[in-house]
Amino acid sequence: MLAFVFTTHSIYAQQLVTLQEVIQDALLKNYDILLVRNDSVAAAIDYEYKNVFFLPRLNGSASNVYNHNDQKQNFSDGTKRERNDIRSSNLQAAVNLNWTLFDGLRMFATRDKYEEFTKLGALNVRSQVVNTVADIINNYFNIVQQKQQLVAIQEQMSISEERVKLADKKLSVGSGSKPELLQAKVDLNAFRAAQLRQQTLIAQLKEQLNQLAGRPISDNYEVSDSIPINLDLSYADIVKNVENTNPGLQVAKKNIDIAKITLRENRADLWPTVQFNSAYNFTRVNNKAVVNPFTPLFSQNKGFNYGLSASIPILNGFNTRRLIRQAKLDVEYNELSLANLQSQVNVGLSNQFKNYEYQKKALALEEENIELAKENVTIALARFRQGVSTFLELREAQISLADAYNRLIAARYNTKLAEVELLRLRGELLR
Repeated sequence: MLAFVFTTHSIYAQQLVTLQEVIQDALLKNYDILLVRNDSVAAAIDYEYKNVFFLPRLNGSASNVYNHNDQKQNFSDGTKRERNDIRSSNLQAAVNLNWTLFDGLRMFATRDKYEEFTKLGALNVRSQVVNTVADIINNYFNIVQQKQQLVAIQEQMSISEERVKLADKKLSVGSGSKPELLQAKVDLNAFRAAQLRQQTLIAQLKEQLNQLAGRPISDNYEVSDSIPINLDLSYADIVKNVENTNPGLQVAKKNIDIAKITLRENRADLWPTVQFNSAYNFTRVNNKAVVNPFTPLFSQNKGFNYGLSASIPILNGFNTRRLIRQAKLDVEYNELSLANLQSQVNVGLSNQFKNYEYQKKALALEEENIELAKENVTIALARFRQGVSTFLELREAQISLADAYNRLIAARYNTKLAEVELLRLRGELLR
């Protein structure tokens, strides 16, 4: 790996936070990851109860009613009966069992669907983790990039300060001019303003990184000085078996599996439903007094009954057929989505690898350019001290050095971005 290191000295010692530490914090505290994990846990809870569809439903009921009535009866033969303050109680209890023996295999499909939802939840978590890690890596090394830019600005400030001293000295001995001194001071102030902007930008980027990692927004720290780059990625290794490593493609495949199970569930409605029904009933009526002599004072009934019932679908407005056709369309839609996503991933990998190769070449060129620009400034500054070069030549060399720094820092960061995007598409950022 190439290494391009800038070192800084700060008045206040700050804790150095590595990229691995930030990623570890994000895996535990990032809000997007926590939200997706919550959905995954909910699916896992449903899967724990996947076998309840095969079990019978058992329900119990009980009631006890007390009556206090006045009763009067007139019969066709002219007989009259009347009784006041008739008290009675009616106790009822039952235990009912309903067991679905066959429902067109819907219960098996629903059980399988819960299992697939659990797998989908895990894949969604992995996809979110990969994307979040990519964002964190890009943000972290953006801070490193801006930190390197700050060091480059500080180096330019030192050169401008030297220019101001030399211009002032030349003016004092009569070999310089006032415009040279003024321009040197203007350039120095411009770099000082750039330094303030750069420090503010770094602070803002750190707060963004803190939010991604679930750290306190005001948490201040120092990042590393360099951007390590893997320059040995090969296209053959990146695209190899990518359909089984890309999180998005895995999620799309799982959605197809779930859509097919939904189709099985809808087809089950074409078949009869057979149930085993059973109940134990208990009834007791206790009358303290009766008007009708044929009404018992005490009556008790208890017993067990059981049997089979079948529900046969004949016509329901063709709703089942409609649901089946929609489920088939959903399967086709998810299959098309997978094919589309595969195409996008393949194009993305191809384009990103071309960009990766270009950025590597640009980085090598800028590594060479920075050495040339540094040497040019050194020579121009020495010639200016000796009075054999002009102020404009030194300023031009300084501008060239500043541009070389900007291009080099950008090339290193852009190469890292290309590497991260390739690994994100590959799904290997977690390794």
